[in-house]
Amino acid sequence: MMQWEKLISAKRWGVENNDIGDTDKARSQFQRDYDRLIFSSPFRRLQNKTQVFPLPGSVFVHNRLTHSLEVASVGRSLGSIFYNNFKKQEPDLDNRLPLISEVGNMVAAACLAHDMGNPAFGHSGESALSRYFTDGDGNAYRSQLSDEQWHDFTHFEGNANALRILTHPFSGKGNGAFALTYTTLASIVKYPCDAIAGHIKGNIHQKKYGFFQSEQATFQNIANELGMIKVHDHPLIYKRHPLVYLVEAADDICYNIIDLEDAHRLKILSYDKIYELLMPLCNSSRMATWLEQEFEDEDAKVSIMRAKAINNLITTCSQIFIDNQANILSGTFNHGLTDALPEPFATPWRAISKISVEKIYNYQSVVQIEVAGYKVMGGLLEEFIPAVIHNNTHYHQKLVKLIPKQFISKNTDLYSKIQSVLDFVSGMTDLYAVELYRNIKGISFPAIH
Repeated sequence: MMQWEKLISAKRWGVENNDIGDTDKARSQFQRDYDRLIFSSPFRRLQNKTQVFPLPGSVFVHNRLTHSLEVASVGRSLGSIFYNNFKKQEPDLDNRLPLISEVGNMVAAACLAHDMGNPAFGHSGESALSRYFTDGDGNAYRSQLSDEQWHDFTHFEGNANALRILTHPFSGKGNGAFALTYTTLASIVKYPCDAIAGHIKGNIHQKKYGFFQSEQATFQNIANELGMIKVHDHPLIYKRHPLVYLVEAADDICYNIIDLEDAHRLKILSYDKIYELLMPLCNSSRMATWLEQEFEDEDAKVSIMRAKAINNLITTCSQIFIDNQANILSGTFNHGLTDALPEPFATPWRAISKISVEKIYNYQSVVQIEVAGYKVMGGLLEEFIPAVIHNNTHYHQKLVKLIPKQFISKNTDLYSKIQSVLDFVSGMTDLYAVELYRNIKGISFPAIH
């Protein structure tokens, strides 16, 4: 059984020996995590990374940055409601757990960082990077890598990449990296297992994977410090940190509901269809009359329904979390919070998920950008990976000069060399990836600044 006394820690990764006393009373340690993330370059780059729809023209839709900010807002509410409910059960809670009142800020910080490892072009970017190794030139390196290392590359995972970005001492960036708290870092890792142990149906903590081989020791240190439940040593598998459930729920709520709003703005789904899907989640007998009497604009009506639906889902998921706290702490709760929604929310939630796959994620422009992502990301790996590995021709040497020094690995083994290219390419925005691809392929010429 995990214990909150250990699960909540203000110890910071990479600077464990530093004094963590609050010298600035205006900000807690976990608020500092949030601030460090929001002012960071990897976070800012999310503004030019695709969420679902291609980056906007005249109609605004969400990108990874706006999505992450909204997830953080929902996550803070989920954490704060949990704390309030927990305190009602235990009036002496703050004396027993002095940091528990900060759980909203812990979840918000983790939510802010949850997509920082995702490459350009949405989830197809992950598939494109993996495909280079399974179906492309990268397959030639299979015999020179361990099974564990090979799985890291053939199942590239943005969640694992986020942990790497936040903990790896990139050249010139300092040994502490972001120096986030252990609790914030653990709350990001949705699938706390090796790549070779991931993609197991039926185990929520192994649905994908949460750390590369290069960060295995890092995560093990964090998990052991926080008293997380270890399931297996080789491959390494842990049960989730409890706050992961709140981070995951915030993400699920935002993309499921807000993708509908974007689809309406882009005229993919009609107002009548949005009304049909969202009104059951609003669960209000007065909502329909109020919308008709007070609002004429359909976008405004959709925004009101979206807000009410999200509010109800936050309240319900927080209650599910508190009701199942014992099972979550024991590692036996094997569902996401949104998978455990009761009626009247479960049926409309499933209906939204179904229509999102049918009408939104397979919409023509979404599919087009996914296909473009395969070409661009795969094309960049085709150029840079051989250049970094061999670096034995004038052309290779010129390509390597295009890689920022922070991504050049000091290690000379094949795994580290390949990973240095993945660090570089996965951090690119959609626009930069396309521009660099066109330039190095000779499709266009770079502008002289």
